[in-house]
Amino acid sequence: MSEKIAIRTTDAPAPAHTFSQGVRKGPFVQVSGQGPVDPASGEYLHPGDVAAQTTRTLRNVKAIVEASGAGFDDVVMLRVYLTTRDDFAAMNNAYGEFVTAHTTDGVLPSRTTVFTGLPRPEMLVEIDAVAIVTP
Repeated sequence: MSEKIAIRTTDAPAPAHTFSQGVRKGPFVQVSGQGPVDPASGEYLHPGDVAAQTTRTLRNVKAIVEASGAGFDDVVMLRVYLTTRDDFAAMNNAYGEFVTAHTTDGVLPSRTTVFTGLPRPEMLVEIDAVAIVTP
C-alpha cells in the first residue's frame, strides 16, 4: 500500500488553515484550492483583477504540482471557483493563455467552473487540481 505524503513548497503560499498544499498517494496528487497569494509575502494580489488573479493562482497550483514530482502535463483536472459569473470571460482568457503555454503534450486538462462564495473578500478566484504522476 502506498504512503500518503503531504506536498510542501515555498514556491506556493503556505496553507492558512489546517490542510496541506497538496497530498500525494501513489501516483495521485490532489492540490488544495489556491488563490492569488504571493508565496513570499502571503499577501493577496491584484484586487479587482480576475485575469491577473487567475494567472497568479495557476502559478501557485503549478508549483505544488511540480513539488509532488508531477509536471503540468500530468494535470488531468482543474476546478475553478469564481465569485461572479461576470468574471467568467476574463478568467477564461487568462486561464486559456496559461494552460496552453504550460501544456506541452497537446492535451489540455479537463475543467469544471463553479460560481460560489470564497473565503476571503479579495479572492475573485480559487483553483484546485488533480494530477497523476507519470514515471
